[in-house]
Amino acid sequence: MRHQYATPWIWIFLLPLALDYKATNASTGHFAQFIFVIPAMAAGLALLLIAPRFHERSPLRSVVTASMLLCVFGSVVAQLIQDNDSGNYLRVLLPFVLFLLGYLVACRPWSEHRIAQFEKALFLGNVISLVFTFVYGIATGGGLEEVRFRIISVTLLGLQGVLLHEFVVAKRYSLYTVAVFAGTVIVELLSVTRSLLVGTVLLFLIAMALSAPSVRQIWRAVGRGVVVASVLAGVAGIAALAVPNVAEHWTQRIFFSEATVSGKDPTTITRLAEMRDQYDQVSASPETLLFGAGYGHYYRYSPVYLPDLAGQFSTQDFYAINEWAAGHNFWVYQLFAGGLVFGIAMPLATLGALAVCFFAYRYWRKVVPNAPMLPVLGRAIMLFAALPATSIGGNPLGPRFSGLVFGIGLGLMIATYTRLQRALPARANRVRSARRMRPAAMPDLPGRIQPGMGRPDLAGTLGMSHTAQLPGSNRPDIAR
Repeated sequence: MRHQYATPWIWIFLLPLALDYKATNASTGHFAQFIFVIPAMAAGLALLLIAPRFHERSPLRSVVTASMLLCVFGSVVAQLIQDNDSGNYLRVLLPFVLFLLGYLVACRPWSEHRIAQFEKALFLGNVISLVFTFVYGIATGGGLEEVRFRIISVTLLGLQGVLLHEFVVAKRYSLYTVAVFAGTVIVELLSVTRSLLVGTVLLFLIAMALSAPSVRQIWRAVGRGVVVASVLAGVAGIAALAVPNVAEHWTQRIFFSEATVSGKDPTTITRLAEMRDQYDQVSASPETLLFGAGYGHYYRYSPVYLPDLAGQFSTQDFYAINEWAAGHNFWVYQLFAGGLVFGIAMPLATLGALAVCFFAYRYWRKVVPNAPMLPVLGRAIMLFAALPATSIGGNPLGPRFSGLVFGIGLGLMIATYTRLQRALPARANRVRSARRMRPAAMPDLPGRIQPGMGRPDLAGTLGMSHTAQLPGSNRPDIAR
């Protein structure tokens, strides 16, 4: 469907929340932050009204949509039962609402032009969030130990995922994309956050798996991985030379457990203590186990782990901890907030959808590598794969902007998979006809999918030129 205002709505939908920030005081700054939410939600509702519709049913799309609706609207049941603070409930629920809204907007059969606009707005929004968050965190003052939590963009791993698709899967490099990726690595090093580096490694392995659908292509994927690893090592060396105390901070973080009384890492212990208390609360009664304690419900650290934090927390400070924000562990917090009925369906459905799209992409890339819109599916997979990667160190649906970005990534992934599933061969034909399909012509494509749709490279989507390919890459650019 053509609409003259669709493009402005897409940009208004994404860019305001890219400037969202984490206030230094949790009790202030809410009004300024909600200023960014109102235009985003208004633009999302406008896009829902003008978006095209699917006319065919898809089991995967139906399951994911039902699980997300159950998560958001089912939270009202726990809220009525527990009577949590309404302000805390709405603040914790808001990122989940944006996650649902982003999914509903993106999970539509948009035209190639609209998909390109979504991808361009996503990429630039993530870059703006990266720069703005870093500048805002440094401007708040203090040493590296104090500001390192505030300089990390909430979608940093999502941005890295899209860039790793370009480097490892698409085999395309440009000065702009390499500079942005180097910037994300510098922020990771300055933040001294181990979970971010683990998430980057996980995304790198996923990108390598996407780029090598067969055993013969593994070594070529390893070669491209060496190039990316060299960039990482070079950036790390430059950062260590430019900021000498970064290496010292990393050494302290890695071996911090040896300096504690208990000999255990305090960050790991506090996360375990938080999860244990949430589990104890939700399993305390059949009612909470079924429907959860609700979003915005208070939790603390379990006293079981108090001896392991000896020397780090006093007993008084330990029992004074009382939090209501979305917990650090995404998976346990979903059980804590929504219970078995409303909490666990959404994480399981989205993780299952990621696995289905991942294996479908690998198969289609092997038998019909030039299929239309396949690059769009690859970028959407890498963007949404950042959600479980982010959950290693925190809740990806705690911040508002990350909820919106991951919702759009999930929507693009499901919508593109649904459209390609009708046009491309299924895995059931793999043994019988995969060998015959490689030299065969492109199959007939229904509806709005036509050869040449789905820009194959990020630089083309962003309107950039002078994109370099690795030597030996002879895959045609189907956008041309």
